[in-house]
Amino acid sequence: MKASLFRGDKVFEFADVEAVDPGVGEVQVQVAYCGICGTDLHIYQGAMAQRLSLPQPIGHEISGTIAQVGPGVEGLTPGQKVTVRPLDPCGDCPACRAGYSHICHKLKFMGIDTVGGFQEYWNVPAHTIHKLPEAIDLQRAALIEPLAVACHDVRMSRLKAGEDVVVIGGGPIGILVALVAEQAGAKVIISEVSEYRLGIAKKLGFATVNPLTEDAVEFVTAATGGKGAEVVFEVSGVQAGVDYMTQIAATRGRVVLVAIHAEKKAVDLFRFFWRELELIGVRVYEPEDFDKAIELIASDQIELGDIITEVKNLDEITEVFENTIGNAQAMKSVIKCS
Repeated sequence: MKASLFRGDKVFEFADVEAVDPGVGEVQVQVAYCGICGTDLHIYQGAMAQRLSLPQPIGHEISGTIAQVGPGVEGLTPGQKVTVRPLDPCGDCPACRAGYSHICHKLKFMGIDTVGGFQEYWNVPAHTIHKLPEAIDLQRAALIEPLAVACHDVRMSRLKAGEDVVVIGGGPIGILVALVAEQAGAKVIISEVSEYRLGIAKKLGFATVNPLTEDAVEFVTAATGGKGAEVVFEVSGVQAGVDYMTQIAATRGRVVLVAIHAEKKAVDLFRFFWRELELIGVRVYEPEDFDKAIELIASDQIELGDIITEVKNLDEITEVFENTIGNAQAMKSVIKCS
């Protein structure tokens, strides 16, 4: 089978590798499409090297069909359309025992800590499989994993219909968070500095503000009748977003930290005191978030619009990574693997 092996130092090798039959409790998925996410880009640029076993395929945003099932697997059959929830928890740490296996203390994130989906066939634990409706389009289904992130973020925010929401950062995850929040009945503003991404947000019908060219705090204050937003999603990952999130939150507002801040940031703690704000951390997803994402895509309840900006073949992966890094006009690139 064909696979794109990441060797480190921004090098992928398109290679023939032997396909191995699935083991006990495993399912072999024929990967149709695998999306590229921000984590994959960070890996390509040298981050998380200590977690990889090079060379290996990375990638985890997949859609496909079951090719084989291993011994002991029940309820799954070859030919079924599926996606993979790429989390392999230990099952025995305090988080797992408390029912929070998605933030297991020893969590293996598949595609980083184990091999990933940029290959024709991917053997995965059966517990990671989510079955898809037969009629679903597999290219769109490659968005289920990032959409599940957004579903988890919105669910954790305790969003109520009619509340004002600001999403800081209009990249793929920010747009998906905005779509899920809107579907839940929120009034959404997207703050973004890229005019291209603002254009996509406007095309999807969202109110937008560019904090580089206008006073974003004043804009949000006016748009919310002077009170601020009940829920603020920080998806930008930059200090300016952290500064801004406390200024636009309403009294007793919830600030949801979606972006990964690898370095410590300065936070206006006085504002948390003054307005009785709440800071909510969110990480990956739980099974119900995948189920919600599948429902939203399969039933066309959200407009995915121009989120997928390109689809390329597995042997073109290096070009795609190079063209995506630092490209403000890139949203979601998807690799066709089979």
